[in-house]
Amino acid sequence: MTQPVKTAAQIEAMREGGKLLAAIYDGLKKIVHAGMSELEVDAWVAKEIKRLGAVATYKTDEVNFPGVICISTNDEIVHGVPTDYIFEKGDVASFDLVITYKGMKTDAAFTMVIDDKPTGVKKHLINATERSLYAGIDAIKGPTHTGDISAAVEKVLTDAKLGIVRELVGHGVGEEMHMPPEIPNYGRKGTGVLLRPGDTIAIEPMAMLGKERIATDADGWTIRTRDGSLAAHFEHTVLITENGAEILTQL
Repeated sequence: MTQPVKTAAQIEAMREGGKLLAAIYDGLKKIVHAGMSELEVDAWVAKEIKRLGAVATYKTDEVNFPGVICISTNDEIVHGVPTDYIFEKGDVASFDLVITYKGMKTDAAFTMVIDDKPTGVKKHLINATERSLYAGIDAIKGPTHTGDISAAVEKVLTDAKLGIVRELVGHGVGEEMHMPPEIPNYGRKGTGVLLRPGDTIAIEPMAMLGKERIATDADGWTIRTRDGSLAAHFEHTVLITENGAEILTQL
């Protein structure tokens, strides 16, 4: 299924909104620390979104999420509901945020280690998951099949011997948070929907150190690894161009 054609103004709104989202993340990386709670991070992000003149998409009727940002810690993969959990040094924390600006949505995520440099298996997990995101972006050469992106992401994660989250996928984004087409983190080149210049998608590899099995918490939102292994999540919103891709969610 193809996306509706966007106007130049809509694409520019996504560029502007993407930079605002990236600025929020730039600030978040500087202020989050051991001893800070997930709820405190959520409150800080809420203030930043308001200060920048954007809207917290997760809090709108489109989603009705309990917080303005998903915070997934250690074995939590995605959709983690912010709680009173206090970050500890060495925690692996993933942050996933969608904002609306001038009616258009942008979506991005990243994983970091709290108050420490990633080492050992944490470094391997985080670095490989981030590499797979950029491999997916690099696979876009203008009009591109979704399977080309998926295959590129899968190769990096498979070569790194990481478990791939197969039940959750990337997606189109723009007028709505989740739009066609789906962008799985595994697939075959030359298959899937043909993306065309002007399309905007969120590529979001999710990977884990353990087996490829997931579970959903009783809150109905938080998804974690079934075996308790660490997980990572990286995401950018990108614009398909005539000969490649423009990352919208970076400064």
